[in-house]
Amino acid sequence: MDEKKTMLSGIKPSGDLTLGSYLGPLRHWPKMIEEYDCYYFMADLHAITVRQNPADLRRRTLEQLAQYIACGLDPEKCTIFVQSHVHQHAELGWVLNCYAMFGELSRMTQFKDKSAKNADNINGGLFTYPSLMAADILLYQPDIVPVGEDQKQHVELARNIVQRFNGVYGDVFKMPEPYIPKVGARIMSLTNPGAKMSKSENGDTGRVTLMDDPEDIMRKFKRAVTDSDTERCVRYDPENKPGVANLMSIYSAVTGRSFEEIEREFDGLGYGKFKPAVGEAVVEMLRPIQEEARRILADRAYLESVYREGAEKASRMAEKTLRKVYKKIGFVAR
Repeated sequence: MDEKKTMLSGIKPSGDLTLGSYLGPLRHWPKMIEEYDCYYFMADLHAITVRQNPADLRRRTLEQLAQYIACGLDPEKCTIFVQSHVHQHAELGWVLNCYAMFGELSRMTQFKDKSAKNADNINGGLFTYPSLMAADILLYQPDIVPVGEDQKQHVELARNIVQRFNGVYGDVFKMPEPYIPKVGARIMSLTNPGAKMSKSENGDTGRVTLMDDPEDIMRKFKRAVTDSDTERCVRYDPENKPGVANLMSIYSAVTGRSFEEIEREFDGLGYGKFKPAVGEAVVEMLRPIQEEARRILADRAYLESVYREGAEKASRMAEKTLRKVYKKIGFVAR
């Protein structure tokens, strides 16, 4: 029997997981457990490039862990851990800082975006966190890394670092490949279809979180931006009708219906029927996830056992890579 290939992915607990988080990466993760040796983590080290309320960060980290499991990640079949519990991430992150070029880091689109949003806190971590992301990836020698389109640039940096490091020291790191799901990979804001649905913008009515009450979800979809043209028909046209196209993308991802089927279903019915239908479909999809997440969160002993065992498993793999790196670059063995 062939050995499974390895896959790794993580999400920052810098905000509540959204519908976009689920329809983008999260929903695809459980399907990959059978095919890959999977590592999934809460990227709390990355979260602190922006100031966090400590109590909120701890709460969201545990909630995110519970939601991972509720979304179908079985801790018995994959490795789930908190990033800061595996010290090798920070250690390799520093080493890879020394193999990432200043010009490469300065060209990162997310650094430019986050600097603009956090002009009073443009810290060194905000600039160098792609090196830490490269360390997250390379510690586990993964074959693929599921990412959104906006994160593909960071995987490319990791690949550049692999090429540079291996060119000097030999075959140390495996070359990772980005994997971008084709369906539902990029869900946009309900109030601003030109921007990605963000988990970090608290109070934004344009985002639906995994744990939103059904009433809140319905209200947000009923208020969702569509368009101002006179035909008011449900038609997939991302350029001229981005709001409608986003709602159709969500409805398609939730129900499995094609855009053509959706257009036929709502032919002549207008937005007054379409928007609540999308909301209802989302409510029903999230209902079992919410119930399971609440059940898991109530069992703190179980949650603690999951993240302790996950960190132990992740550390064993990460330490193998780190020891190899330390030996190659000339550090004295511990």
